[in-house]
Amino acid sequence: MNVAALKTQPGWEGILDQDEAILWQGQPDGRMTFGARDLAAGLFGLVFAGFALIWMILAAQAGGFFWAFGLIHFSVGVGIGAGGPIWRSYRLRRTWYTLTDRRAFIATDTLTSGRMLATYPITADTVLMLEGKDPGSVFFASVTRRINKRDRQVPLGFERIHDARNVMAMMRDIQKAAR
Repeated sequence: MNVAALKTQPGWEGILDQDEAILWQGQPDGRMTFGARDLAAGLFGLVFAGFALIWMILAAQAGGFFWAFGLIHFSVGVGIGAGGPIWRSYRLRRTWYTLTDRRAFIATDTLTSGRMLATYPITADTVLMLEGKDPGSVFFASVTRRINKRDRQVPLGFERIHDARNVMAMMRDIQKAAR
């Protein structure tokens, strides 16, 4: 029997290299959080939904079901106002992280994207960034996204994990071994 096959954890067959070892696995803190970026969207969504609600009340006083057309706008306002924190919490609760002695894996399973597994090599040249305390985030890659008609680099990594400092130390050890 192959000794390397014994070390491979169930579900990782065919994903890990033969002599690759899992060092850490975890999941982000999925609690709902509100930041500065959520404040602007929340205020705009509240005003948008408020205007729609006032319009619906006035339209209902005229009689008929014309007021129901305001439900679309009201729903959009609520979605803009609360959607960011709700979506972020949902996405984090459906995300799993794995660190091996060579790579970082980010697995997600959401309604919009389905099941995805992304892998990022950890090399001597990988730029590592630790953010926050507990939970903290360890970033090791980036992706270009179009935000407000501009291309921006968005960091990728293990977001909102409770043992971020230990994971960062493991990644530094991987980098030292690669040198």
